[in-house]
Amino acid sequence: MPNIAQFHPQIVHFVIGLLIVGVAMRVVSLTGKLRFTIPAGLTLILIGTFAAWLAVRSGLDAHGPVERIPGARAAVQEHEEHGETARNVFFAVAALELIAWSMTRRESLVRRAYWVYVASAVVGLFGVFELYETGEHGGKLVYSYAGGPGLRTGDPADNERLLLAGLYNQAMADRKAGRNAQAAELMGMMAKRYPLDTTVQILNAESLLLDTKKPTDALTALNTVHPAANDGRTRARVGTLKADIYLALGSKELAKRALQDVIDSLPKGAPQASRLKAKMDSIR
Repeated sequence: MPNIAQFHPQIVHFVIGLLIVGVAMRVVSLTGKLRFTIPAGLTLILIGTFAAWLAVRSGLDAHGPVERIPGARAAVQEHEEHGETARNVFFAVAALELIAWSMTRRESLVRRAYWVYVASAVVGLFGVFELYETGEHGGKLVYSYAGGPGLRTGDPADNERLLLAGLYNQAMADRKAGRNAQAAELMGMMAKRYPLDTTVQILNAESLLLDTKKPTDALTALNTVHPAANDGRTRARVGTLKADIYLALGSKELAKRALQDVIDSLPKGAPQASRLKAKMDSIR
């Protein structure tokens, strides 16, 4: 069978939706109301069980690279165990559904089929719990261990974006915790690795102002940033930061001029203009 690791994220969402709704249909069908839920539950559970088999298969194809992430192995194994348990439980549910359906084909067994449907619903509810546990552990792999980048697309740029996000988030955490030197170090790493990224360069200039208290260096770094003429948002951000730098240098006039230059460059009625004017008023 071909490697289907890249389809794991798509498949698992179908599994969750199909099986949860399928079990819900089966539970409702036991009330004797909404008769359509009897065949609907069977159909959704059968399709969802097949999808669960595919989900486990694609997950096993994907687990190698994720397991090699330092510290992630135990989390990967827990996710796999819950996924395999959920699949096996729904194999049993699917078997019960088929047995009950075949019993309804014979008039003498219709009443007994009801109790098989009850068993299916009970086992199915346990399966839904296992689905939840599988999803919870899968989310932990993605959000706590960064186990997803590069697997779905095979694009190395995914890892670059992961690195950038990691550096940024840790720098913000360091700044919040008062570790300004570490925050500045990480921002400097970002600026060095991504010299053409306008947002990164703005963040680095901001870090030089806030973390290292070097407004002159911040101004030098910011002067290398040249937003596109039609990018009013970035132009406003650069103007605001430049004003803050001039204020740190003790020049209110230059701060106001930096803001006015941006206001003049913006189209009439641009939403950024009002915020820039408010900042000018606060300087006055």
